[in-house]
Amino acid sequence: MTTPEARPTGRAVVLERFGDPLVLRSFEVPSAAPGELVVACTYGGICGTDVHLSQGHLDIPVPLVLGHEGLGTVHEAGPGAGQDAEGRELRPGDPVMWASSIACGVCVPCRQYREPTLCEHRRTYGVNRPTTQPSALSGSWAEYIHLRPGTTVVRLPEDVPPLAAMSLACAGPTMVHALYDRRPVRVGETVVVQGSGPVGLAAAAIAQLSGAGRVILVGGPAGRLDLARAAGIGDDHVDIVGAGPEGTGKALQQVRDLTGGRGADLVIECTGVPAAVAQGLTLARRGGAYLIVGQYTDAGDTLVNPHQIVHRQLDVIGSWAFTGAHLVDYIRLLPALTARFALEELVTPYPLVSAGEAVTAVAAGSVMKAVLAS
Repeated sequence: MTTPEARPTGRAVVLERFGDPLVLRSFEVPSAAPGELVVACTYGGICGTDVHLSQGHLDIPVPLVLGHEGLGTVHEAGPGAGQDAEGRELRPGDPVMWASSIACGVCVPCRQYREPTLCEHRRTYGVNRPTTQPSALSGSWAEYIHLRPGTTVVRLPEDVPPLAAMSLACAGPTMVHALYDRRPVRVGETVVVQGSGPVGLAAAAIAQLSGAGRVILVGGPAGRLDLARAAGIGDDHVDIVGAGPEGTGKALQQVRDLTGGRGADLVIECTGVPAAVAQGLTLARRGGAYLIVGQYTDAGDTLVNPHQIVHRQLDVIGSWAFTGAHLVDYIRLLPALTARFALEELVTPYPLVSAGEAVTAVAAGSVMKAVLAS
């Protein structure tokens, strides 16, 4: 009598309770059923949202393997999962990225509004797939991830370094959605970007590729702006964080002066700080647009003067998350992005065992983009 061969195990970083230290656990690596992939994770990105998740700022189930952005190599493909979203064959060892969410396709936003980003039943890796449900390996902060049927998977171009792709792994497709579908950049426009984290840098870089005449990056601390400048992202860089509360007004006036005194054609909010919204309204020209992307988690209320919206006759637009289609477009953009910008220089890798240290660094803003290397 033969005994079933034991399945391999893989380590993963688990959030067991909000506010508690992250722990490293081992789980059985599942087989790939029809329509599924098992991917050996190379990198799991740490997004600002992950910091909020670990602190309990969103209502998510725990225990949970974190990580909604990642890159890895095909380990096993189930029947019917042998092609990526572009129809290219997937073989073991191929480098791939995957969309973080699967929309249900049947709720009102999916079917009637044509807005799968607003899906009422969206399932997201590293966010709402707890370890108590099969399979536990449903986040990218792990040695393996189990990708379900319906996941958008894209093979990485051979000439794109994996770390460069990871630099904007979540921010890139998020801004593809915002700047393609919600409010595109028009050729020659002056664009102000509030925020110098990965989302802000993705906004600035894509605006530059889209033909913006001038891109002004407003953020801080100074080290982040130096990284952006060295990478070639943004034409002007204004440190509003280093200015402090007393110097905020002067920094905002500096931004207006850089626009010629009239304000920007398009202002893009990528800070996640509610107070930045009122500031951003004053940076747009009359008849311009204000695109709000950074307020993904609810950081609280803020005072806004509605006169600024009416007097400036602004289009105020929100943009939420991204779909698999936006990931496909981001990966199509990567050769152009990596040719123009030094994206690899933005990334700091950490081993899985140092996940807590990496999250602390992201929360403190001491690194631009942290990834966990398996």
